[in-house]
Amino acid sequence: MKIVIAPDSFKESLSAEKCCQAIKAGFSTLFPDAHYICLPIADGGEGTVDAMVAATGGNIVTLEVCGPMDETVNAFYGLTGDGKTAVIEMAAASGLMLVAPEKRNPLLASSFGTGELIRHALDNGIRHIILGIGGSATVDGGMGMAQALGVRFLDADGQVLAANGGNLARVASIEMDECDPRLANCHIEVACDVDNPLVGPRGAAAVFGPQKGATPEMVEELEQGLQNYARVLQQQTEINVCQMAGGGAAGGMGIAAAVFLNADIK
Repeated sequence: MKIVIAPDSFKESLSAEKCCQAIKAGFSTLFPDAHYICLPIADGGEGTVDAMVAATGGNIVTLEVCGPMDETVNAFYGLTGDGKTAVIEMAAASGLMLVAPEKRNPLLASSFGTGELIRHALDNGIRHIILGIGGSATVDGGMGMAQALGVRFLDADGQVLAANGGNLARVASIEMDECDPRLANCHIEVACDVDNPLVGPRGAAAVFGPQKGATPEMVEELEQGLQNYARVLQQQTEINVCQMAGGGAAGGMGIAAAVFLNADIK
């Protein structure tokens, strides 16, 4: 008998690989003579890099980046076996698992470190990136990621804003002229398992804010901020960002990837 074991990770608990081993151990007591095939899978969140690297015979690249709460964290991304594709999971740099439960605050959290991972991959000559956007600690609309790649977010006085959820409502204009030019020649695909829009009752703040530590008051503040952010984005890009499927994923990272990285959301 052949048994295929193909679990995803258990959020903030077990990796997909450890799930495979635990399931195999349990089944082996009942079916000791079975042939087991372990195939850890992922949905764009934690474990995406490990699954892709294992499947392609690739390797892991490690580096220090800015974590979600402006602290230095040890992060990583994967390179596929042919060395041509980088697999980046947002959770490795801007993940909820990097923040202690009592410190989670999406008004302060930033996705800057995810942008640093993308920049590092570009520095290494990568021109195809798979970006998994599950498991984030952020509702910053991807401002941090974009800022790390050269985008500037300005308030009404022309001052550069810190890229976090609390400043979404203060964004008055966006300067994209210094966005990393290498992105124009890089094909980026977003691995995303939800189709939530950026704003509204199914949006980034309402659905995902509480998962990241937002109180009801924070959710309302984040929603108002995202509404403002969407208006500015739409004015400057003429893209209907409010209704884009998947735009609200990972606290709005979906929309930022589409607008600033010209990524395909899948």
